Amino acid sequence: MAPFGLSGRPLQSTMGPMDTNFTLAQYDEAAAFIRSHTRHRPTVGLILGSGLSGLAEQIEDADVVPYRDIPHFPVSTVAGHAGRLVMGRLARATVCTMQGRFHYYEGYSMQQVTLPVRVMRQLGVATLFVTNAAGALNPSFAVGDLMLIEDHINLVGMAGVSPLRGPNLDAFGTRFPAVNRVYTRRLRDLAQKAAAARQIPLRRGIYAQLAGPNFETAAEVRMLRAWGADAVGMSTVAETIVAHHAGMEVLAISTITNTAIDVLDAENEPSHEEVMDAGKLIVPRLTSLLLAVLREMTGG
Repeated sequence: MAPFGLSGRPLQSTMGPMDTNFTLAQYDEAAAFIRSHTRHRPTVGLILGSGLSGLAEQIEDADVVPYRDIPHFPVSTVAGHAGRLVMGRLARATVCTMQGRFHYYEGYSMQQVTLPVRVMRQLGVATLFVTNAAGALNPSFAVGDLMLIEDHINLVGMAGVSPLRGPNLDAFGTRFPAVNRVYTRRLRDLAQKAAAARQIPLRRGIYAQLAGPNFETAAEVRMLRAWGADAVGMSTVAETIVAHHAGMEVLAISTITNTAIDVLDAENEPSHEEVMDAGKLIVPRLTSLLLAVLREMTGG
């Protein structure tokens, strides 16, 4: 049992739920384990969000490593997140794919949530694709849309919960990283070009991350919309910040799986089941787009 302070509340350890300060040796240990369980040497990482893990089934000559087997890795607890790394060939690229991700609301620290990104960097991954399921804040967006993330609003980070909190590991990046160019313009341009060539509608916008697991109140939806956010979700931003900090190129795409409700006492309400069902409908377009970007990158 945790010791109690004068207030009667348990004292939080600095290594408790708020932070988990991994060492470079621990990242390397996880990377070495993965390396010993695959023939592939990936250069592109993919993180697949809710309802989107089917893309991993298209990976050729795949090696699969369950998260539970990898040193220091958390385990996915959310429906629709298979909880394994899949490595192999996809559109001529060698990829390391997270079939399911981790979330702060599951009880993990932000360092645990983002641990796989740094492990991928240690594996040689230089480019990270991130997908998520998001609620539409922009009134012109509809369920089924794809949104290219151009920038973000990090509500969780603004409240002090950052994956970069704690000792800085200079092997990855600087103590005070700039974040005005997290989402690589070259990759955004490739995505827009690929979408146009395939007549895939691709929105562009700003993504807001909240902690979850509850969906947003009507007042929060109106506030986020007033701040200029176009979509809202419970993931992605911490992962992309850590990737950018480590010098990786980043492409992030939201799948619009529900419309955020901005009216108090509205009869309809968002649900995880709704998100999963919409994700299944969106997967073909998202898959086509990501494969096209990979081909452009590899000259295929």
